[in-house]
Amino acid sequence: MQQINEILKVIDSYIGSSEWFVYLLLGVGLFFTLYLGFPQLRYLRYAIQIVKGKFDREGDIGDTSHFQALATALSGTVGTGNIAGVAYAVYLGGPAALFWMLVTALIGMTTKFVEVTLSHKYREIASDGMVSGGPMYFMKKRLDIKMPSGKVLKTGKIMAIIFAAATVFSSFGTGSLPQINSISNSISATFGIPHIITGLVLAILLAFVIIGGIKRIASITSKLVPTMAIIYFIGAIAVIMYNYENILPSLKSVFADVFTGSAATGGFLGATIIFAFKRGVNRGLFSNEAGQGSAPIAHSAARAHEPVSEGLVALLEPFIDTIIICTLTGLVLLSSGVWTEKHMNNFQYAELSVIEGLYSDTDPAEREMLGNHVNGIQNLPLYTGVLNVVDGQVTDKVSFIHSRSLAEKVKLYKKQQLYSGSIKVNNGIVDSESGVIFKGKSLLHSAPLTTIAFTRSWFGNFGKYIVSIGLLLFAFSTAISWSYYGSRAIVYLFGVNAVKYYRIVYVLGFFIASFTDTEIIWTLSGITIALMTIPNLIGIFALHKEMRLEVKKFWGEYAKRFPNDRLPFFERK
Repeated sequence: MQQINEILKVIDSYIGSSEWFVYLLLGVGLFFTLYLGFPQLRYLRYAIQIVKGKFDREGDIGDTSHFQALATALSGTVGTGNIAGVAYAVYLGGPAALFWMLVTALIGMTTKFVEVTLSHKYREIASDGMVSGGPMYFMKKRLDIKMPSGKVLKTGKIMAIIFAAATVFSSFGTGSLPQINSISNSISATFGIPHIITGLVLAILLAFVIIGGIKRIASITSKLVPTMAIIYFIGAIAVIMYNYENILPSLKSVFADVFTGSAATGGFLGATIIFAFKRGVNRGLFSNEAGQGSAPIAHSAARAHEPVSEGLVALLEPFIDTIIICTLTGLVLLSSGVWTEKHMNNFQYAELSVIEGLYSDTDPAEREMLGNHVNGIQNLPLYTGVLNVVDGQVTDKVSFIHSRSLAEKVKLYKKQQLYSGSIKVNNGIVDSESGVIFKGKSLLHSAPLTTIAFTRSWFGNFGKYIVSIGLLLFAFSTAISWSYYGSRAIVYLFGVNAVKYYRIVYVLGFFIASFTDTEIIWTLSGITIALMTIPNLIGIFALHKEMRLEVKKFWGEYAKRFPNDRLPFFERK
């Protein structure tokens, strides 16, 4: 598992975690924000009206209403990214990472508006009678290149195939694997239910839902999304108000650390500016999926005659998902202070490394060395050799790094008994085949960290049930929506008959990920997200002139249908 994770990390370092990917994502969104005159601010009021059905027309083609399409797309975005993803970003980059998540969301509102509009315009009716849409359709129809010689290069078709294939893989990397992984971790920590049992029960439920197609999915998600949002909102506000004296310091740290990086505090060993920037943007994308090209697949099924109207509906997604829900989670983590605390936990091998010598994170000089090590600035010597263990205690002069923190009170167990013997270590990596379990105090991240944060309120330990229930609803609905995204991509690539085989593999993957290493799941997720996002961003940028014409056309029709309405600034004559 560790070797696989290291390979995946190398791949991810060249795409999803690279600086150029971050600049591409923000650059395209910022371009459209300026090019279209800040639509995320000027069009927000109209977007709400359209969700209510104001622009609907008799006979509009589609399988779902505006609200159902929004709920389905939101159920695909509001998931582990809002609970586990925010915790993971803060764990990696400190408070400043939350700032970059919010910036990504604000810019992403425009990106989502553009990608949904263009995808809705070029949607098709598939052989099964259902509407099929998404970036692969506008790529196929609009992105071929005509050479001066008159020859047409099928670049659009090639990009469409790449995007559709990436969507299938991302349905696992985004919608299936990390969702059930976070659910099973949270349920195990809260109720003590084994991961495999949680995975089995939910896999059966998932199979039942996705067989019904988009209409059943839309019906279920339109009920789940409001319910889970209310439950989570109540729990989050309780934590924030309980720790009210930390609200202003928490908000200050989000903005103060942007240009300085987050300093070491408690068990947190600090994070550089660029680390917080990359991880904040990366987790922001995982949360709201703006630019990834996934939500357009759900919105293409909406009943609408004018593509811009559905694009306006989609504009609301990053606002709800990241600016509201992720901000709540971020303030819960920061105000409760849990993000700097070490807690007893079972170490995952993929996040564990052994360094030579004994270190203390209370000594300023050694803390700086440890911080440089976990941030990749200057590595400490990794241990290679055999660790000698007596009654669970390592007798060699080594230190353990787990979850980007210096682990404390480390004990080794085998078959629930304190272990005595030896264990091999190669270049800091522990032999995972030994069957030895490491337990100790270290930083936590993802869903377990948010779970602890929710206990720091008047609800006490009951708060962890709010996270577990919220995460269950959030993540399960995300898995449902992503099964639809993947199935539409399968229809594009292989036809309708291949969907049943995809669904079987999707459910099996969902089950297996319930008891698989968390670190590997998140790394794989970052890769698959990037593989979808890159061709989608290139595609919408290539059609920027067409997008502006569509916007102009929409407001012309809007003015005729509602002559008494005041148009947005810049659209008024």
